[in-house]
Amino acid sequence: MKRKPLVNGLLIVLAILLVAGMAYQFTPALQSGSLFGSKQTGTPALTVNGQTITAEELEAVKTSNAVLGSVDTGVLADDFKTYIVQSKVREKLITEAVQDIKVSRDDVNADVKKIREQNQLTDNKAWTDALQSRGFTDSSFREQVRASLAYQRKVDDLKKAAPAATDAEAKAYYDLNPQAFQSDARIVGRQIVVTDKAKAAALLAQVKGGADFAKLAGENNAAADFKDRGGALGPIESGAPRPVAQVALPTEVGPAAFALTQGGVTDVIASGGKFYIVKVEKYLAPAPKPYADAKTDAMTAVSEEKKNAALETWIAGLEKGVKIEFMDPNWKVENPTVATVAGQDISYSEVLEQVVNNQQFSQLLQQVPAEQAAGLVNGILKPQVVQQLIQGYAAPSIAQKLKLDLAGSRQEVAAGLAAYGARDVKVTDADIQAFYDQNKSQFETPASGTVAEASFKDQAKAVAFQSGWNGSGSFTGAATKGGGTVSEHGAVTAGDGKLGAELNAAVFTAKTLRTAGEGSLSDVVKVGDRYSVLYVTDLKAAATQPLSAVRSQIETQVLASKKQEAGQKFLSEQVATLKPVDKLKDVLAAQAKRVAAATPKTTTPATGSGAATPGSATPATPGSGSAPATSTPETK
Repeated sequence: MKRKPLVNGLLIVLAILLVAGMAYQFTPALQSGSLFGSKQTGTPALTVNGQTITAEELEAVKTSNAVLGSVDTGVLADDFKTYIVQSKVREKLITEAVQDIKVSRDDVNADVKKIREQNQLTDNKAWTDALQSRGFTDSSFREQVRASLAYQRKVDDLKKAAPAATDAEAKAYYDLNPQAFQSDARIVGRQIVVTDKAKAAALLAQVKGGADFAKLAGENNAAADFKDRGGALGPIESGAPRPVAQVALPTEVGPAAFALTQGGVTDVIASGGKFYIVKVEKYLAPAPKPYADAKTDAMTAVSEEKKNAALETWIAGLEKGVKIEFMDPNWKVENPTVATVAGQDISYSEVLEQVVNNQQFSQLLQQVPAEQAAGLVNGILKPQVVQQLIQGYAAPSIAQKLKLDLAGSRQEVAAGLAAYGARDVKVTDADIQAFYDQNKSQFETPASGTVAEASFKDQAKAVAFQSGWNGSGSFTGAATKGGGTVSEHGAVTAGDGKLGAELNAAVFTAKTLRTAGEGSLSDVVKVGDRYSVLYVTDLKAAATQPLSAVRSQIETQVLASKKQEAGQKFLSEQVATLKPVDKLKDVLAAQAKRVAAATPKTTTPATGSGAATPGSATPATPGSGSAPATSTPETK
């Protein structure tokens, strides 16, 4: 009962581990409810530079993680075992690296107190029971809290020591990331705001008939400040309204107004009990800020990237030359080099790290058998991950060769190179038109209306009501008096499933709706053994936004797509000049052979015997899922 609250409390402390942009993750440690490991009691599985990791620690990671514990045999189990071991190795290296950082007893006590209070574990017995359920004593838990605080201080020190961003780096970042330094779209416009819907409709009709919008706004606006300036959205400056951003308008009104990129007048839009009409006199598209205005933000962004690089370098340094010795054959793993580029080896565990933490992978495991998932992952996801890692490892060398002022972690430098390769990409009118023609359904607004249904058991009564009611008085009252039962369907959009097929067609497809009061009345529609008449108000026909209204949206989308394609092409071409070696196929083939050799053979029992024969399957060894491997993990 206390185990889950304790884990939640630990996660509060462990939030300090989740450093923005950090290239390495501690997911297994987090999900096992430990800080940098649990109490070290049990069977030694391996040593890391002489420090022991137990089989129980490794098994705890597996059993507490839904992904890692989802399979016990086959190549995925072998992958997960390698991932678990390597993550615990890294964890142990970090723990040892921060041992000399001073953390006061008061700081530890303060964090422990916070955990206990937030998890309702102030009672000493409840606290002790919760700790024991995770293999801790109060003393050992406090040591783990100390380690986490020490780690955070180390991270802080690394960040403080990271080199400052240079002007050249900031300017390069600004040039390659124009989307990060865009001003907001703005409009010059006026609005009419009234509290009566009918009055708003009448005013819109006058506007469409050519009436002066500013004059109508001055005479009719409910808000005095808008009334005094002819409905101008912004204050009047030099005789004209000042441009405003979308946030200046209500949530329901802003999108409609800002869709009028060529200017124009919106329909009546309801928001907060009021009714709005907006006239857009000028649309000002987003534009890059001058470098002088964006420099501070660019310097900050580069500084964060350099902090990420410092942390990445520190972790890599810890793993370089690490000595690992295995004692438990069930936890002995293979971690071969999966690729080499620019004189650097990429280990298989780095690929697994990306795979295990991929959200789509965890979803895949829930949808298909493990064997099928393994085939898909080996054929699609792992090759993609290997190529991304190759690009990341190659990126610093490429940037140096091209004399580009790029900073950050390997993947951040790779992203900078891709942006450099796509820097001259432009979008043409033909590109925009083609996208619009091919994706017109994206810009369609289906028909809609507010629907009430009168259902009759007798067809003659339905016909009499439909032909006799002219819209005066209440639809519900008239239908009920005529022998019908009324259902309010409310706001309905064509094809949204709120109406059956027959009723949906009667409202949105048939051309026989007739005007009745403020709405329209359908023909009699047979539904099962009953007969229905529908009353529709606020009916709006289906419409397709013109290209002019969505041009800016399309341009942004197409530009991003073209830049991604061009950037990846450039990056791939540059990486190819370094002649990288991708060994994934060989690694996977060796793994498949090793796992198959370790899988117990089964023999089909003789008919009717029901007994297993010699050589039949035996239970999987804890934590294994594959044969004991013969080499130690390679590290950077």
